[in-house]
Amino acid sequence: MVVGGAGGLGLVAVVVIGWFLGVDLTPLLNDVALESPRETTITAADEERAQFVSVTLADTEEVWADLFDTQVGEPYTPATLVLFKGTTSSPCGGASGATGPFYCPADEKAYLDTDFFVTLDQRLGAGGDFAAAYVVAHEIAHHVQNLLGILGQANAARRSASEAQSNAISVRVELQADCFAGIWAHEADDRFGSLEKGDVAEAMNAAAQIGDDTLQRGAGRTPRPETFTHGTAEQRQSWFATGYASGRITDCDTFGARQL
Repeated sequence: MVVGGAGGLGLVAVVVIGWFLGVDLTPLLNDVALESPRETTITAADEERAQFVSVTLADTEEVWADLFDTQVGEPYTPATLVLFKGTTSSPCGGASGATGPFYCPADEKAYLDTDFFVTLDQRLGAGGDFAAAYVVAHEIAHHVQNLLGILGQANAARRSASEAQSNAISVRVELQADCFAGIWAHEADDRFGSLEKGDVAEAMNAAAQIGDDTLQRGAGRTPRPETFTHGTAEQRQSWFATGYASGRITDCDTFGARQL
């Protein structure tokens, strides 16, 4: 499912790598078109997730377009979100439910498996619509980093760094994306009044459940900070909260922070 940034329209084209089914299911999803490989069935739950993602994406487009205008002084180019079912491919490598959501700067697309929302809820204990919205906002935040030149500089630095140093840079990239996701939540609440009681708590819980220390403990391992690539549960929550409280891009400078 390719969720394309279309000037605030949040148009979602659902694409799964493989054969085009040749059936236009657009009426089922309004602005959402679906394709599927022959062996894959697009379910009603998939359609519902695609609708949800399209709304969230549209919100991110409107928020970041205005923030780039007021805080950056440059136009914002919307991202494309590939919402797939099963497996797909990207210039950054293959993607499946096991890879987790990711952003590929080579094609400026974020990739997200439809079943990840189920994993987030049932296996990671981070249910709720806003927890899912936080994940989408986090991946779009990587696109924001790419547009600002931050992601390119960070990746260049990682290529010449040791494994431990590369991991440390990655942590700062991911925590800044969490902070940017917090900015989106701040603006979504301020502009659209879309946040309900408990929504921020859902996002904070999701941030905690996908912290490196939480995931390593959940896998039965002792957390090893030198292997962290995304940050601890506490760090992820803290930076999301920073962005949510501030609403300013400059307050999300994880690279200049002495303590994360």
